[in-house]
Amino acid sequence: MPQNVLLAEDDRAIRHALERALTLEGYEVTAVADGVEALAQTHRTPPDVLVLDVMMPGIDGLQVCRVLRAEGNRIPILMLTALVETADRIAGLDAGADDYVVKPFDVEEVFARLRALLRRTGNGNGAFDDVQASVSKEAQASNGQITAAELRMDIQARRAWRGQRELELTRTEFELLELLVRNAGIVLDHATIYDRIWGYDFGPGSKNLAVYVGYLRRKLDEPGAPALIHTVRGVGYVLRED
Repeated sequence: MPQNVLLAEDDRAIRHALERALTLEGYEVTAVADGVEALAQTHRTPPDVLVLDVMMPGIDGLQVCRVLRAEGNRIPILMLTALVETADRIAGLDAGADDYVVKPFDVEEVFARLRALLRRTGNGNGAFDDVQASVSKEAQASNGQITAAELRMDIQARRAWRGQRELELTRTEFELLELLVRNAGIVLDHATIYDRIWGYDFGPGSKNLAVYVGYLRRKLDEPGAPALIHTVRGVGYVLRED
């Protein structure tokens, strides 16, 4: 069955163009012009995925995210934003968005990100199927939990801890951390991470991965404690406790 997309975009030209492109791609699209309509439609007929413009009059995209997450609604959310600063992107992740596309965007990138979000949530629990099944020597697994360094993750419950402190992670952050924990001590290159998490390699110019790694580090790091995610310059990232 076609996946249902709720598109909220106040710019009529962009809204109509994206609605048509998504429809031609095989999605069932409901398009609205502002955040108030987006919330009302989501409550009335929950879509499979929500595409939200950040800058909308009245209730903007960030506020829509916050309201839905406060209600416990875990619908995948893709943000459309003309704001290119890292702090602006982090604000969207803070509000509960799962991913974002910067305007002006290539519609193929929107399609790729939507496919990745829907694939990761297709089985109902947000787990992604393409993470390798094996667990590295440094990551131990038992009772549905995996551990590495000072981290512990309950995959079924979608919960993670550093020591005794529980981490508040978005869906993408959780899946990125899971990939790193499962491959603790192994350097994962950028292309591999993009493929496993997003299902698409956005190329060497994309800062998407760096933003998510930086945001994940902010949640993991503790004063006086060793860093756990390390950058291997020109290659990628590795999880290890130095």
